[in-house]
Amino acid sequence: MAATPDKPASTAPRRKPGRHRGEGQWAVGHFTPLNGNEQFKKDDDGLNVRTRIETIYSKRGFDSIDPNDLRGRMRWWGLYTQRKPGIDGGKTAILEPEELDDSYFMLRVRIDGGRLTTEQLRVVGEISQEFARGTADLTDRQNIQYHWIRIEDVPEIWRRLEAVGLSTTEACGDTPRVILGSPVAGIAENEIVDGSPAIDEIQRRFIGNPEFSNLPRKFKSAVSGSPLLDVAHEINDIAFVGVEHPEHGPGFDLWVGGGLSTNPKLGVRLGAWVPLDEVPDVYGGVIGIFRDYGYRRLRTRARLKFLVADWGAEKFRQVLEDEYLKRKLTDGPAPQQPPAVWRDHLGVHKQKDGRFYVGFAPRVGRVDGTTLTKIAELAEAHGSGRLRTTAEQKMIVLDVAEEQVESLVAGLEALDLKVAPSPFRRGTMACTGIEYCKLAIVETKARGAALIDELERRIPDFDEPLTININGCPNACARIQVADIGLKGQLVLNDEGEQVEGYQVHLGGALGLEAGFGRKVRGLKVTSDELPDYVERLLKRFEAERESGERFASWATRASEEALS
Repeated sequence: MAATPDKPASTAPRRKPGRHRGEGQWAVGHFTPLNGNEQFKKDDDGLNVRTRIETIYSKRGFDSIDPNDLRGRMRWWGLYTQRKPGIDGGKTAILEPEELDDSYFMLRVRIDGGRLTTEQLRVVGEISQEFARGTADLTDRQNIQYHWIRIEDVPEIWRRLEAVGLSTTEACGDTPRVILGSPVAGIAENEIVDGSPAIDEIQRRFIGNPEFSNLPRKFKSAVSGSPLLDVAHEINDIAFVGVEHPEHGPGFDLWVGGGLSTNPKLGVRLGAWVPLDEVPDVYGGVIGIFRDYGYRRLRTRARLKFLVADWGAEKFRQVLEDEYLKRKLTDGPAPQQPPAVWRDHLGVHKQKDGRFYVGFAPRVGRVDGTTLTKIAELAEAHGSGRLRTTAEQKMIVLDVAEEQVESLVAGLEALDLKVAPSPFRRGTMACTGIEYCKLAIVETKARGAALIDELERRIPDFDEPLTININGCPNACARIQVADIGLKGQLVLNDEGEQVEGYQVHLGGALGLEAGFGRKVRGLKVTSDELPDYVERLLKRFEAERESGERFASWATRASEEALS
């Protein structure tokens, strides 16, 4: 039986009450909150704040919001206060939360599996235009984020989203976050297994369920049956990766314990093969372990990756089987090495039903409500009723007849949505940055867009796959450690000794079966103004020194520090 704050798991060892606080693990009897976050979660479930938003805060305004709701429980419904305009990055870690808070919110719409209908996308776009000053960014978690949301408008936004089957439930907070899925699930010709039914069942059983709404911290998950390994499975708390078992057929390889931020760790294989219909049960077992055994004392150690690192794969699998599933899992094979191609599904590709899907790239995930509405109209005009978001801040139109493809591509290009983008547009991602994020130190979105333009102008013939990930702080929302070129925002000194916005550089990171974290060259930091010059110089050295067929990440791993400076 799984543990709850009122009833420890029957299989957990009982300890006499004492002064030892441990790591705050419920399963060993440590239910006393050990920090402010654990206290406000114990005081009231984050899911309950919705009633207060609808009946009190939306009617009385921003100043009526309880601080524990404002900077805590409201995240359970996708709401974060955004950064007050005009506060520079040097003050991010100095000011109190109430000094950083604006009276507006970021609101995150969860899009599990990246699946959208044209009707849903149209509503998302209309909400953006009416309530969010046109903002609507695509994230690398397949979500869409609004800014400038007023608390007075939140109930109406919820009403419109939920009327078309969308939600902000547990889009943030110490909860099971959005479930990543292959953007081409159910349609790709080379798919091993379609994970969509499992995503649907996980949503039904676990999202918004009070039994799993108080986790030690966030819980990120992914399900993909694509041989391209297209959901960054190595950096999720739990991931199900499509494999073909030699005896049992198609299913999933189980990974746990991945995550980035300031202590990055790659997920580990448990060596277990999971059939499609058992994925939700196994998901429930793993999230149950996290809830019951996860570390709650220090927020910096409250992710599943720390428990997995301490226990190891063998013990984690044993606890999963013995205490939660009550049965043994089937041993299974590892995923096959993916082909050396882009994994973002951009371009025009044939579906298994003979129709086509068309993937396109905005700049660093930045779109707006008007553009999203036009995308929905374009898709419908060309016979499609379905779209997908990707884990690379991109989007795909599905189900396009062959005779409609050329016209659709032309329509997307007219909106500056590139179907055949340069490697720089295709491979550059950026987090929200200082424009709206209270944790950020530097600007990211505009800097990334400007960098794309400069590199396209300076190195127009560069045609190698390349990822450039730009983050506004050390928390790695843009996955800097696993990019070819990862840029971590911080304040640096320029040639005049002045403190300015800049980046620490990570080089040679990668995902895939050869996943690894990028190297940091000692003392290598660049100012924002120097960034285009530095990347141009670096890529020209790569072109000059690379061996035949060598990828940037391999070259960056072996190159001298002088070549990387």
